[in-house]
Amino acid sequence: MDVERIREFLLKLPHVEETMQWGENLVFWAGDKAIGGKMFALANLDGSGKGVLSFHAGTDRYNELLENEGVIPAPYMARIYWVCLEQWDVLPQRELEALLTRAYELVFAKLPKRTKDILAMPAAQQRKLIAERRKLLASQKKQR
Repeated sequence: MDVERIREFLLKLPHVEETMQWGENLVFWAGDKAIGGKMFALANLDGSGKGVLSFHAGTDRYNELLENEGVIPAPYMARIYWVCLEQWDVLPQRELEALLTRAYELVFAKLPKRTKDILAMPAAQQRKLIAERRKLLASQKKQR
């Protein structure tokens, strides 16, 4: 696996968005962050840091995954049951895809009702609302 294959796979999941944040990190969100979406995976693109991919493992799989060589607690996120892969080849592709799908499902299940309601809207209405929300957030940021 590599970042392009991961990106291609994750963007096929429903309501997944991506952003670049914190330097060279590609962040994957369940729902757009402008409407309350939550991140579920993060790929480190610049090679700095301890790993290449971090994701939400959930309480049930966290300790089990840490038993694999090359899987470590995710920096800054271990307390909320995120793991980090030190290299792309630590886990087989099918297992990694299943784990990332599960990460998405766990995070999506905990989204606020209003966020899920927006994601259930027709696409055009949803895009309009998200665009308005982004404008509002940008204007608030400028005022600070």
